[in-house]
Amino acid sequence: PSYFFLFLLQIDPKDYTFSGLKDETVGRLPGKVAGQQFVIQDCENCKIYIFDHSATITVDDCVNCQIFLGPIKGSVFFRDCKDCKCVVACQQFRTRDCRKLEVFLCCATQPIIESSTGMKFGCFQYYYPELALQFKDAGLSIFNNTWSNIHDFTPGSGENNWGLLPETAVVQDYVPLPRSEELKTVRISTDATKSIIPITRGQRQKSSDESCLAVFFAGDYTTANARKLIDEMTSKGFQLVQTKEVIMKAEDAHRVFQQSASEFTSLLEKGPVVALEFNGDGAVEQCRSTINEVFSGTKIFVSESKASASQDVDNFYNFADMQMGM
Repeated sequence: PSYFFLFLLQIDPKDYTFSGLKDETVGRLPGKVAGQQFVIQDCENCKIYIFDHSATITVDDCVNCQIFLGPIKGSVFFRDCKDCKCVVACQQFRTRDCRKLEVFLCCATQPIIESSTGMKFGCFQYYYPELALQFKDAGLSIFNNTWSNIHDFTPGSGENNWGLLPETAVVQDYVPLPRSEELKTVRISTDATKSIIPITRGQRQKSSDESCLAVFFAGDYTTANARKLIDEMTSKGFQLVQTKEVIMKAEDAHRVFQQSASEFTSLLEKGPVVALEFNGDGAVEQCRSTINEVFSGTKIFVSESKASASQDVDNFYNFADMQMGM
C-alpha cells in the first residue's frame, strides 16, 4: 500500500490543470499527460494545447479560448463555455450551457449537446507524428467518427441549436498553430490530406445517389490499405461519406454480405473490419477497378453494382450502429 501512496504523491494535480488564466498560450507536450485526467477552467482569451492522450477532460467557464485536445479515452465535457474554437478527439463528447462553440471533432459515439446554442461542428483534421500512437493508447479507432451525428437533448421549438461548419473550413483559421517556443517543437500539419483521421462528409448532403461500400478485413496492413483506397478515390473526386471499424461475427456476415458471405466468414475471426462508404456518380465501377489494380491478392468486399450498393451501405451501417449501441 505504501507504494500506492508514493504514486499518489508523485501526481500533482497542478500538472493536470489549467485554471484562471488570461491572455496566455499554454500546453502539454506529447508524453506529459500520459493518460491522466485533465481539468481546464476559468480561462479567458487563451490558446490551450494538450498534445497527448488523457483519461477524461472537463472544460468549465472558458471564454474566447482556442483549444486543441489530443485523444481522450473517455469523455470530454464542456460546461458554461462561450465563444471557443476547438479541435477534439474523444470517446464521448458533451456540452452543457454553452454558447457559440466551433468544434472540429472526432468522436466514437454520438456527440450530445444540452442547453447549448450556436454550436458548429466539422470533421477533426490534424496530424503530428505522435498522434497515431496516442489514438491507440486512448483506445480510439481513427475510423470511428460520428462527428456530425449530433444529439440535442434540449431542442428549442423551431430553433436549431447546432449546425455544420462550412466544408471549406480550415483548422488553422480556428485554432492556429502554437507560437510558444516549447510547443513549437511539436511537428504539426493541418493539411487535410495528412490528417490522422480520414475526413468524412458525415451527415452533409450527398452529391450523388450512387454510393459504394468497401470492407477491409483485419490484417497487418488494414489501416494502410484503407487509407490508400481513400487517397485513390478522393483524388479522383469521389467523396468519403463515412468510415467504421467494428467486430463482425460469422452470423453478421450473412446480413451484411448477403450471397458472398461465405467467402469472407473465415476472415472475420482475425479482428475488426474497416468499412468505407464512397459517394459519387460511377463510384462502384471506380472503386472496383481501383481495388483490382492496387490490391490484387487482398480479399476485400466491394459492392457489385450501383443497384446493390445502397443496400450494402444500409445493411452494413445498420448492423454497425446496433453493434456500437447508437
